[in-house]
Amino acid sequence: MQRILARSSISISDLKKNPSEIINQAHGEPVAVLNHNRPTAYLLPAATFEAIMEQLDDLDLVRLVRERYAEASIGVTLDEL
Repeated sequence: MQRILARSSISISDLKKNPSEIINQAHGEPVAVLNHNRPTAYLLPAATFEAIMEQLDDLDLVRLVRERYAEASIGVTLDEL
């Protein structure tokens, strides 16, 4: 059994009938789109998707900074300065 990562879900057939209404009824929450009772997609508000992308970009920058910091670190004592 596959886990559904949303509080609400809808079939693809029902979504096709009136997608705008589904978005309005979701009140900003994600909606799982089901095909044969299995999640095939998640419908997210644009603002939520943009926030997720920002967080992913931030995580990638953190990873890059840590990699570069590890490469650039040189052990130096006070006497060597």
